[in-house]
Amino acid sequence: MALRPSGSSAIADAIARRDARRFSEAILPQVSRTFALGIRVLPGALGHAVLAAYLICRVADTVEDAPGMTPAEKAPLFDAILGAFDGPDAAAALPALAAPVTGEAAHVQLVRHADLVFAHFHTLPPRTRDHVRRWVTEMVVGMRKFVSRYPDGIRIRTIDEFREYCYYVAGTVGYLLTDLWHEHAPSVGADRYARLRERCRAFAEALQTVNILKDVAQDAEHENSIYVPERALAEQGSGHATILAPQFLQQNVAALRELVQLAWSDLDDALAYLLMLPRRAVSIRLFCVLPLLFAFATMRVLNGSTAMLTPGGKVKISRREVKSLLVAGALLVMSNSGVRWLVERVRSRAFVLGGA
Repeated sequence: MALRPSGSSAIADAIARRDARRFSEAILPQVSRTFALGIRVLPGALGHAVLAAYLICRVADTVEDAPGMTPAEKAPLFDAILGAFDGPDAAAALPALAAPVTGEAAHVQLVRHADLVFAHFHTLPPRTRDHVRRWVTEMVVGMRKFVSRYPDGIRIRTIDEFREYCYYVAGTVGYLLTDLWHEHAPSVGADRYARLRERCRAFAEALQTVNILKDVAQDAEHENSIYVPERALAEQGSGHATILAPQFLQQNVAALRELVQLAWSDLDDALAYLLMLPRRAVSIRLFCVLPLLFAFATMRVLNGSTAMLTPGGKVKISRREVKSLLVAGALLVMSNSGVRWLVERVRSRAFVLGGA
């Protein structure tokens, strides 16, 4: 699917024209550069299905993370998101309800014009809409549960609760994508679909866990959410109240070990998921390989860093490596042995084309 040039002027023009497709295409790179790259390569109805589904999930995520809003204030918005699946008329209630939402400017703009996203969603084939509705409903119900459970900011207590949270906000997406692959890609037949479904949850949750690990400080400072289990911190003599305290740095690093091990384990399953995708589904493989390569690279950097536990800190891979992985991923995506080689290379050291 070819996306039109994005930017504030394209977004404003799409809003003025009430052009749901153009708005969705233009807002996407503003709310996720990584997924914008992947969605761009998906063809036709599949590309538009993943585009609409991703943006609806981002709307729900923005509501979940909105600072200064109570669970009682978020509940009508969650209800309105689910109600918007009924039709464009139902989605018309979203902009007024979204007025109190704050956060990153592009995300707020997305929520306040979510009726356009749903208008684009309603152009999708009926079966596709059913897949999106099923799994996004599961996600939103889970988000609402956690927002209600922790009205003063999410504070994960145990590793089991961490897994539950990741299922709702990410595992559901793994199932959704796999259902869409099966519907839209003829090469993903019944047998392969069944095998992919065994690993699709790990694929999505691996990416989520890596994001949580690299963003510990940002989540605590800007979203008032701490996903590192309290029990793991307590076992090391720390806690949620001291997760960014310099004097507890070593204890907090030790408390991350279980999540780091979980991330590596899920990443191995995620790689198996990718390699299980048929080579004929090249666009789907490319969609999956890019975030996976970035996740492996991020985990390598994270293993030698404490930035994620420092106020204002965040773990990032270099722009040069991002660009190099974009090129190498595209060149090697059709070869399982090539992808395995690239992943092992990224695990051990930075991958920069033309570098040492």
